[in-house]
Amino acid sequence: MNTIPALVLTDFYKTDHRRQFPAGTTTVYSNFTPRGSRVPGIEHVVFFGLQYFVIEYLQRRFHDTFFALPKAQAVGAYRRRLDFSLGAGTVPMDHVEALHDLGHLPLRIKALPEGTRVPMQVPTHTIENTDPRFAWLTNFIETMMSAVVWGPCTSATLANRYRAVFEEYAARTGAPREFVRWQGHDFSFRGMHGIEAACTSGAGHLLSFTGTDTIPAIDFLEQYYGADCEQELIGGSVPATEHAVMCAGGKETEIDTYRRLLTEVYPRGIVSVVSDTWDFFAVITRILPQLKDAILGRDGKLVIRPDSGDPVAILVGDPRAPVGSPERKGLIELLWDIFGGSTTPRGHRQRDPHIGAIYGDSITLERQHAILEGLAQKGFASSNVVLGIGSYTYQYVTRDTFGFAMKATFCTVAGEDRPIYKQPRTDAKKNSHRGLIAVHRDAHGRLQARFPVGRDEERSPANLLQPVFEDGVLLRRQTLAEIRAIVEAELATDPTARRDADAAP
Repeated sequence: MNTIPALVLTDFYKTDHRRQFPAGTTTVYSNFTPRGSRVPGIEHVVFFGLQYFVIEYLQRRFHDTFFALPKAQAVGAYRRRLDFSLGAGTVPMDHVEALHDLGHLPLRIKALPEGTRVPMQVPTHTIENTDPRFAWLTNFIETMMSAVVWGPCTSATLANRYRAVFEEYAARTGAPREFVRWQGHDFSFRGMHGIEAACTSGAGHLLSFTGTDTIPAIDFLEQYYGADCEQELIGGSVPATEHAVMCAGGKETEIDTYRRLLTEVYPRGIVSVVSDTWDFFAVITRILPQLKDAILGRDGKLVIRPDSGDPVAILVGDPRAPVGSPERKGLIELLWDIFGGSTTPRGHRQRDPHIGAIYGDSITLERQHAILEGLAQKGFASSNVVLGIGSYTYQYVTRDTFGFAMKATFCTVAGEDRPIYKQPRTDAKKNSHRGLIAVHRDAHGRLQARFPVGRDEERSPANLLQPVFEDGVLLRRQTLAEIRAIVEAELATDPTARRDADAAP
């Protein structure tokens, strides 16, 4: 995949728009904007992934598969693809030859800082050509840009929403704030649509959390976002079993598998054990009491991981089950009954630190809320549980989840500047902005898009859309630490993430 020529990372219909623009078109200016949310309660996106796109595609991929090759080879590969798909000579090659001669991408991208919470209808970035010969190039790269950037923005946004809800319930129940960044654990890798999706999504998750099982997301952040695992915590996890391990240990000797893991393999530290291989509630009510002394005597924590059933019923309890039954109580109450614990400053029960719980099967934002609310109603702190956030959250989305789209809003034709726009009578949601755009904060600190504006305002330092890429050069490089700092600062303004325990109901 990494050797596919950059020029073919587009749609066929883009390849001859160059001749379709009016004669004398010298500028095309477009913006990339989340147009609307399909997720209740989310009215902003967390901007993330553009820096990766610039480094990997606009710089490395274009260099390796186009500019660094002899012109005949680079242009010939593109000609071959189009001639045998659209028809020989359908798309002339003179504009591509001229681009190769130029030796770089004559584009300017201006963007908000990554990590910023961007309201719907506010552009995250704009793009335009810097050389009048290459106005066609602006929208030519729309396809690859959209395909690469909408995903990490969407995952970063969803992770941020999980984080805000965890923050809300930590404040409400008196749970320790420092644990919140570990309460959302990325379990999505195997369910993502490819390795790149897993890396970019996993990196978006790590803007709000530190728990992950997606190892290459850490490498991704080191390669593209200046992170260093020797100097900072990028992401972490714990030793954990899978069903194959438990099955191999034998059903009749399941307690021996637990005992061996706790006393021989991991005599200290955290270990997570999947516990629903055969009879989950038998594990909790029969095996754990027999191992109570070993668990409480360890310098570490045993984390119980149910992996099937209704997560709300499993963790909080099933109100349809017989009164007093394990199913009626649910895992968290059962662990309290066996191991006890302490009480938070807000009067909620927190289980003993030697025992924990994580659930990572088909977790959604709705189920997260139901779990934390159910525990709070029963008098348990939110920190009694960690949730594994998987591909059910991060893959079960589309570009339309937040309506991401790149649209041209300005062009120059024969020396005339033209604000342009689309306004389909059949779907007002697809109305575009018009003209050049600037982004500012209002008196309340909220981001707002202004359009159309003149060139002076569009180029002003007061415009929060600032240059990040121009003529092949990356002008601004943010680190993970810088982006996380923005995410943390922005999270403090989220009314959902009420961190002040005194203000919590």
